[in-house]
Amino acid sequence: MESKRITIRLKLFSSAKDLAGFDERLVDIPPDSKSEAVLIYLAKHNPLFERWRTSLRIAVNMEYVDSQHLLHDGDEVAVIPPVSGG
Repeated sequence: MESKRITIRLKLFSSAKDLAGFDERLVDIPPDSKSEAVLIYLAKHNPLFERWRTSLRIAVNMEYVDSQHLLHDGDEVAVIPPVSGG
């Protein structure tokens, strides 16, 4: 029997968007996935994300979370790379 999946809206900004080649998409993930699953998903699509893993910030429904935050169906998950100003 196939397990139910949940759908999140993944949004990428700045250089993360450039690296992934998209700015927003719906992603199906297993239930009980934590926010770190998004980083794993991105690294599978582009291994360069693995090098950034510790520098990327994750926000769920517009609030920063840690890598162990439990995701729910319909969550909006934003991946924000480090920013520098000048």
